Amino acid sequence: MRCPYCNHLESKVIDSRESKKGQSIRRRRECLSCEHRFTTYEKIEEIPYMIVKKDGTRQLFDRQKLLKGMLKACEKRPIAIRRLEEIVEEIESRLQERPDKEMKAAEIGQLVMDRLRDLDKVAYVRFASVYREFRDVIEFKHELDGLLQGK
Repeated sequence: MRCPYCNHLESKVIDSRESKKGQSIRRRRECLSCEHRFTTYEKIEEIPYMIVKKDGTRQLFDRQKLLKGMLKACEKRPIAIRRLEEIVEEIESRLQERPDKEMKAAEIGQLVMDRLRDLDKVAYVRFASVYREFRDVIEFKHELDGLLQGK
């Protein structure tokens, strides 16, 4: 760390504390050359993850929005919130692994539907009905028939 007083490159850390909200670390340092003390703050560099919508626009990935949609589909179903959080974490991990840090909304929707299909058929149908935007009852029935044949 470069000293702001003499530009010397070496210093020692005297004290480290986490900030009040836990978003950064405050370090009190002393220059090994001029012995002046100064404070630095370290925080994790956040790389934004983007979602490519159907119309081609990009939007920041919002894990709470995804979880909220799944919670709505799982309302009054015997599914632990922890299981839904695991699905969100899996999707976020896949985003992190990608070099471009973006994923199509359709891909996320399909991942959620695949997991919900295994977890709870009713939650799956609820999520699919909103996500796939069925135009009529026949499309909805076709999806249900496919689900029932998969048993």
